[in-house]
Amino acid sequence: MSLEFRHIAHAYGANRALYDISFTAPQGEITCLLGSSGCGKSTLLNLIAGLLPVQHGSVHLNGELLADNRHFPPPEKRPVGLVFQDGALFPHMTIAQNVAFGLAKSAIRDAEVNEWLDRVGLAGMGGRYPHELSGGQQQRAALARAMAPEPQVLLMDEPFASVDIVMRKNLRRECRVLLRDRGATVIMVTHDPEEALDIGDRIAVMDRGKIAQFGTPHELYDTPSSASVGAIFGGAQVIAAKRVEGGLQSDFGLWPLEALAGDPPDSVHLELLLRADGFDLEELKAGGLVVRDIRRTGAAQQMVLVSDSGAQLTVESEDAAGLTIGSRIAVQPKRSSILAFPAAPAAD
Repeated sequence: MSLEFRHIAHAYGANRALYDISFTAPQGEITCLLGSSGCGKSTLLNLIAGLLPVQHGSVHLNGELLADNRHFPPPEKRPVGLVFQDGALFPHMTIAQNVAFGLAKSAIRDAEVNEWLDRVGLAGMGGRYPHELSGGQQQRAALARAMAPEPQVLLMDEPFASVDIVMRKNLRRECRVLLRDRGATVIMVTHDPEEALDIGDRIAVMDRGKIAQFGTPHELYDTPSSASVGAIFGGAQVIAAKRVEGGLQSDFGLWPLEALAGDPPDSVHLELLLRADGFDLEELKAGGLVVRDIRRTGAAQQMVLVSDSGAQLTVESEDAAGLTIGSRIAVQPKRSSILAFPAAPAAD
């Protein structure tokens, strides 16, 4: 079932945590709330779960009211499952007992538990206790416990953060397949852009209590709404530039307007979003930019370049043979390789 947020706002005393949040998490998809600590993503998750009261706005499940400032069912009355960062398994219960915790007593409950343990790759481990499992196995058990009652919505708060990075990648891809097969509507909080791209069908990029952009990974990567959103994905970097007669002036040279993807904004001061592999390089005898650092990344060489003013630019090229630290080069962005945005106004 789809989960819809309508004009959600929340404050802790005088501190505003959320401002007019509205979006829909579609049925059967994984929607990631992505942002840094303090951006409001966990507050939003707690409002859905019933761990916080809704102050302003409303939450709807499949078109029906789930919660607002007058209707506040307790967590146990909501068709919602929870998976926390550390799994939050009951340490005095076996894994099978943990999974069975949310199931009604029935003649087939043991069979249901065993079926879920098998689905999450823990077959035969039901008699163990949480401390006898690895971090990844504990998270699998927590996922089984949350999904066994077949909630309409599954909430996941940084579910893979406590798992080592190699296991994390495997676990989140396995979880994505499992969640997709079950058709669950999932809201997952993460601060990791790679994780959001890897597991999310849609991503809500949050910044200081607001939705900076909501869309598919493809939309966020190809058509970011701002330079700051674009910089989150794909190793992009943001530099300041000024639109002048003849092109775009930055610390790294004068670049032609043809380097822009689309028409330039109607603004003199710009923020340019560039990807490291979007440049052509030319070695110089003098002038240009100085290679400060260079290393191989697969087939390409990644270089940190420094201008006379001390500004740094990262570029990647498969045609950098012979360049070393101290080499001087000129860089030209490839045609239609730059996204441009009006520069944010200076803070007062």
